[in-house]
Amino acid sequence: MKPIQLKDLARYSIFDRPSKVNTSDFGQAWQGGGSFQQFIDSLPNILAAHDIKTVIQAIYQAYVNQKSVMIAMGAHVIKVGLNPVLIDLMHRGIISSIAMNGAGIIHYTEIALSGKTSEDVDTALTDGSFGMARETASFLSDAIKTASKESIGLGQAVGKSIIEKNLQYQNQSLLATGARLNIPITIHVAIGTDIIHIHPDFDPAAAGQASHLDFRRFASSVAMLEKGVYLNIGSAVILPEVFLKALTLVRNMGHVVNQFTAVNMDFIRHYRSMTNVVNRPTACGGTGINLIGHHEILLPLIAAGVIEKMMNK
Repeated sequence: MKPIQLKDLARYSIFDRPSKVNTSDFGQAWQGGGSFQQFIDSLPNILAAHDIKTVIQAIYQAYVNQKSVMIAMGAHVIKVGLNPVLIDLMHRGIISSIAMNGAGIIHYTEIALSGKTSEDVDTALTDGSFGMARETASFLSDAIKTASKESIGLGQAVGKSIIEKNLQYQNQSLLATGARLNIPITIHVAIGTDIIHIHPDFDPAAAGQASHLDFRRFASSVAMLEKGVYLNIGSAVILPEVFLKALTLVRNMGHVVNQFTAVNMDFIRHYRSMTNVVNRPTACGGTGINLIGHHEILLPLIAAGVIEKMMNK
């Protein structure tokens, strides 16, 4: 074999070639004493930094145009201390609805009751004491009965109960805040996943009925999502599935929900949230974004960016 000859290689000018990276997209070195908006502007317009700017702009634009900003969240968002950030966004009129899995009402009830939540599962599971808190199960069982009696959703029933029983830390509860501000908070239960399901006073029929009502309320919010923003934060399975079913339901009934921004935020990439939140729902022309990072950093960063835009408009 003779070495291949390189003299006839077809080449081009770098000045004519399209390139993915340009100096105009570079970040800027930080100068001490700057504003938060200047920090956001200093980030590169490349990859995740570009995506964060896009998400901030999409939420701000939805707020300005009075379009929906829907939050779907797993319980971990609560456990990393983000209640004040979300409650502030609710008071500012940025968040239009919140969806949670069944664990959400457990942690928000415990926060409102005692100012603390999240037991040490590794230790408690050994002797079978995990999930056996009497007050948590009793309070939620009563709220579920209220939901059944008054034909209201599970999220509304728990929020209403927190307010009526004047729980000490109710100001830290999204559920109570939602009830006060009339912001829909829906709870999507999977039987067997939550600690209250193993307690003797739990009423599965009433919980299922209330959760199904919440699904229908959630679908009503999805029906108004056109030109809005949907954020799935830390739910890898349940809420991506709920969103997909609600989306096909409202499209089947003639609602136009095609042009919206769908955002998934988690600390690792999951198949179902990528497929059922980012990719499939935006195939009709929307924008899908996946952000990898810790909730306790990403969410405050995005919230602050939106607030800065509101202050500087």
